[in-house]
Amino acid sequence: MSVEILVNVTPRETRVALVENGVLQEVFIERAQRRGLVGNIYKGKVSRVLPGMQAAFIEVGLERTAFLHASDIAKTAYAGDEVQEARPADIRELLHEGKELLVQVLKDPLGSKGARLTTRISIPSRYLVYMPDGKGVALSTRIEDEDERNRLREVVEMSIAQSPEQANGMMPGGYIIRTAAEGASLDALRADMMFLNRLWERVRQRSREARAGELVHGDLPLPVRTLRDFLDSDVEQVRVDSRAAWEEMRKFTEMFIPEMTSRIEHYTGDRPIFDFYNVEEEIRRALERKVPLKSGGYLIIDQTEAMTTIDINTGAFVGYRNLEETILKTNLEAAQAIARQLRLRNLGGIIIIDFIDMTDNEHKKMVLAALEKALEKDHAKTQVTELSQLGLVEMTRKRTRESLEHILCQPCPTCSGRGSVRTPETVCYDIFREIMRETRQFNVQELLVLASQDVIDMLLDEESTSLAELEEQIGVPIRLQVEALYTQEQFDVVPM
Repeated sequence: MSVEILVNVTPRETRVALVENGVLQEVFIERAQRRGLVGNIYKGKVSRVLPGMQAAFIEVGLERTAFLHASDIAKTAYAGDEVQEARPADIRELLHEGKELLVQVLKDPLGSKGARLTTRISIPSRYLVYMPDGKGVALSTRIEDEDERNRLREVVEMSIAQSPEQANGMMPGGYIIRTAAEGASLDALRADMMFLNRLWERVRQRSREARAGELVHGDLPLPVRTLRDFLDSDVEQVRVDSRAAWEEMRKFTEMFIPEMTSRIEHYTGDRPIFDFYNVEEEIRRALERKVPLKSGGYLIIDQTEAMTTIDINTGAFVGYRNLEETILKTNLEAAQAIARQLRLRNLGGIIIIDFIDMTDNEHKKMVLAALEKALEKDHAKTQVTELSQLGLVEMTRKRTRESLEHILCQPCPTCSGRGSVRTPETVCYDIFREIMRETRQFNVQELLVLASQDVIDMLLDEESTSLAELEEQIGVPIRLQVEALYTQEQFDVVPM
């Protein structure tokens, strides 16, 4: 698999594209006004405890109070130098209003919801994730070679045993070995561990000095964070169009992954980097409901607050020997496309997929297996259920940041996000009813109707007879006036 990372930097926005075999798979966007918060560590203060929800609202200096559930409170909660044992118990036994504690953002604010927090602090580096309140060593499930898993575990456990903290009788915490550590040397892993220990010491020192609501530790900027999380042997090239970002990324690789430094290239082409690699067009398509398939079929993707629904249709594809083969071909192609669209659009939460109905049980298994196989490349955690009796596949995808649509778009001001507006005909009849109300309640000499161009055109054309009959019925003249700024649903009936 050939992977390229493209980085586009502008003064107020940074975008990163992950391209696999020439096809855009993921897009990450960070804006100066709305930087991602996941991974940030804050000195928080409990503003309200909610016993009924077993949760609390925490002030961390953001626009909305953040949310901390009892299940996200670690056994050891840090508040400056203070270390307190937090037994699994009622939220009222763990927290009280005014309590200060160190918290980390698990999920960015989504829609009307505040950020989701945890007291289980974790600090990632290139090869390891350090958990101050953890114990032992865990490994990424993506490292499949058993010999390599044993080697990595032994190296990290040996490094822990030889660490100064262990020698002084202090608990050094726990570590997770990341996928990128596969093949890493002993020296590289030890250097990572020392870096994390020093960083955690600085975080603890800062937490002692910080006031409630202050940022204690911010995660790396998006370009460098991308290198930390995605740069591995599969990545052939990293191209960045900003010299400052290019230098910063090279410094990071020289410190942590020097063998990868030569793969970071400063893009100086005349055309914008996202235009040159056709990423801009792919982002535009990722905002549309309809996703065409190569066979002629298509997907319809609808994102709502509760869930995302995906419907598959054969469309113009009529192709194989019989109907069952045609349906199987379309569903298999759709499974691949769905996995890519989930990553590209960053769709999370509950996802319902309506594959084209299949009667052959073997075909159903093949489609489900194809979907699960395609989802293996996804960095977000997914869980897929069997086909339901209605032929639906229910799945979940971990959501930590807003979807591409929520970042780039806003609800339509005309339909307020409903996706439809009342027709000019419907608005005409609303106007007729409003005219009747006005003439019954007030003694009017004349009525002025203000509406959009389409509605006024219909009143003067298809509904002209109805308007004339209404005018005769109420005995009051009706004048019409176009208001260019009115939406199709807006109108006013003004008594004169």
